[in-house]
Amino acid sequence: MLIGARQVGKTYLIREFCQREFADYVEFNFFDRPDVVTMLAEDIPTQQKIDRLGLYAGRSIDFTTTALFFDEIQESEDAIAMLKYFAESPVPYKVLCAGSLLGVKLKRLRKAFPVGKVKKLYLHTMDFEEFLLASGEELLRDEICACFSENRQMANALHLRCMDRYRSYLCIGGMPAAVSDYLIKDKDILRFDTSILTDIRSDYLADMTKHIDSPIEAARIERIYSSLPAQLGNTSRKFQYSKVREGAKSRDYYSALDWLVSSGMALQCQQVTKPEKPLRGNEREGFFKLFLNDSGLLSNAIKLSFADIMLNRDIPFKGVLAENYVAVQLAANNRELFYWLSDNSAEVDFLLEGGSDIMPAEVKAGEHKYSASLRSYTQKYVPELSVRITALNFGLTNKIKSVPLYAAFCLDGD
Repeated sequence: MLIGARQVGKTYLIREFCQREFADYVEFNFFDRPDVVTMLAEDIPTQQKIDRLGLYAGRSIDFTTTALFFDEIQESEDAIAMLKYFAESPVPYKVLCAGSLLGVKLKRLRKAFPVGKVKKLYLHTMDFEEFLLASGEELLRDEICACFSENRQMANALHLRCMDRYRSYLCIGGMPAAVSDYLIKDKDILRFDTSILTDIRSDYLADMTKHIDSPIEAARIERIYSSLPAQLGNTSRKFQYSKVREGAKSRDYYSALDWLVSSGMALQCQQVTKPEKPLRGNEREGFFKLFLNDSGLLSNAIKLSFADIMLNRDIPFKGVLAENYVAVQLAANNRELFYWLSDNSAEVDFLLEGGSDIMPAEVKAGEHKYSASLRSYTQKYVPELSVRITALNFGLTNKIKSVPLYAAFCLDGD
């Protein structure tokens, strides 16, 4: 089961996988095939439903060699429930499924989910490493990884080149359609079709009205999503319902917030009261930040000039772009997002859980060598290692590891 937001490439990847790994496969898109959804909801034995799939596919299916791909499976709870039957059957069924709002559906199922019978994978937008690979810059990726692991500086010319690629990524993001257009245009940022990102954001908003029965609930989801750029620039360093709508209360927006995070359209970063393992057990209830799931969508939402980004000008939201970018890289590595805020407002942007210690990570858009918040944290908790993610080159001094912004993907938890 492949779970992820809209247009991150789920359907494409499963089709490619099926073509490479199986002799044959049959695809059912439950959004386009309501007749199949209706058939699966009938009160007949499960095996009879499976036997009928060939009729609906228009050809016979040899289940010993043919894989089944159920796309938009969130449209059929009966298909989700059938996964238990497929898993337990002596017949070697090969079943793959995906859905744009599957994360939302799984939290709101009326029927029991087949726990322990389904392998769930989460697909995010392309991170910066994948952006480099798609751009044909595997050798540059390898050098970034080597410098990270060896704590050695990258040659200055290559460092500047990587920072240029990082800024291109801030503009384009990791949506496959956007990256494809960027490559087709020979990586010329000025020729990039920005309407691709605008259309994706519009499609996201359309999903909120198309798949939500309550107009009030849909409006609340849209208000939260539209408020995210302002939320990220919030000096209070936490999500504020007052920025969604004047007088808004958390109890009225809890379900809408849950929908947005479960859909994969937003990433939630939870504040913790103390940096001790497990971080999930030290969450401060009601205190969190929300990031957009893609750097390009954020740049598009704020309507930033590509020239301002590429020329590294000191513009509003420059720090916000960098922090959101790092959140996207960490999420792509399946890291849960946490941050620390002290009583006197010292803040560490991210806490990385791994090994025997909690590693604080501070993010700065420029070439900062000093952070009062990180110093405050290290003096209080004395971590084994701290991370400073900035525009500076690699390095390791006084138990602070300098990680260039373009190398954030290397923080994979190993």
